[in-house]
Amino acid sequence: MGESLRSLGERGVIDAIRAAAPSEMNGDDAAVLSPSSFASKTVCSTDILVDGQHFRFDWSTPVDVGRRAVIQNFADIEAMGARPIALLLGIAAPAELDSDVLTGIARGMAVEAGRWSAELVGGDVVTSEQLMLSVTAVGELAGPTPPLTMSGARPGQILIASGRLGYSAAGLALLRHFGSPDAIPRSEHTDVVLDAFRVPTLDRVRGVVARSTGATAMTDNSDGLVIDLGTMARLSHVTIDLDVGALAPDPAICEAARLVGCDPMEWICQGGEDHTLLATTSSAIPSGFRFLGRVHKPGPEPVTLGGNAPPVADGWDSFRET
Repeated sequence: MGESLRSLGERGVIDAIRAAAPSEMNGDDAAVLSPSSFASKTVCSTDILVDGQHFRFDWSTPVDVGRRAVIQNFADIEAMGARPIALLLGIAAPAELDSDVLTGIARGMAVEAGRWSAELVGGDVVTSEQLMLSVTAVGELAGPTPPLTMSGARPGQILIASGRLGYSAAGLALLRHFGSPDAIPRSEHTDVVLDAFRVPTLDRVRGVVARSTGATAMTDNSDGLVIDLGTMARLSHVTIDLDVGALAPDPAICEAARLVGCDPMEWICQGGEDHTLLATTSSAIPSGFRFLGRVHKPGPEPVTLGGNAPPVADGWDSFRET
């Protein structure tokens, strides 16, 4: 157990976080980042995580929470075809919170950011009744190639994906159904979906690879496959048809669905937080991606599955979920 935040004081809390996630750029009024080339552009994204709504410490460790916070922010940077380079962390926390919680979160952020050679370079701490984290990711978009926005999909292209689909939702469903990790029947399959919920997998520089090999649009699966692709389809004025075979549930998803008693396609179609990169391209499928569907002229539905309306067209909505 560490000291309470109250006993450490604001300066002590900041020092503890800096020790857990060290950076020579952290400590002044602001961090100064140097672009790698004159033609580079800065890319930024922010997410807010609330204790009890976006994470629970009886389901995840503080280190898990920190790693997950990095992944969901860096996925947004990667989805633009950019390279993550830095993080900022704003913390609102109860004064009696154990400082080990915050240092654990900071360590998790440092570990995950280190995969991209990125660092936690600053932030702020304030007191509040509930623990909340505001994470800002900064990335670099190098070269003259346009960013991978969601409005760049074109009829005749294919849809490609890098990452899993439905795994995080399956892990969350197991935790909700059984109440705690200890109550879940453990196997290789349940372990992998639980791990995917706690810390999703995001392969480094997949977004950069997609942009450099001809992708024209990209997003990440954060709110749900059909929801996120629906946004891309509407902004691009196309219909995206998902391939039935490409979305077939694998053994891990099927075992979780059997334990919970639901259709695994619900997790694949509407489950978010996998942060799978979803891109459209007219070129060959780049390394680390797989075929997921095709892009057509706009039709009645923005997203279809094998030419038909998908079985589930819902997803995460912050103002409807608790």
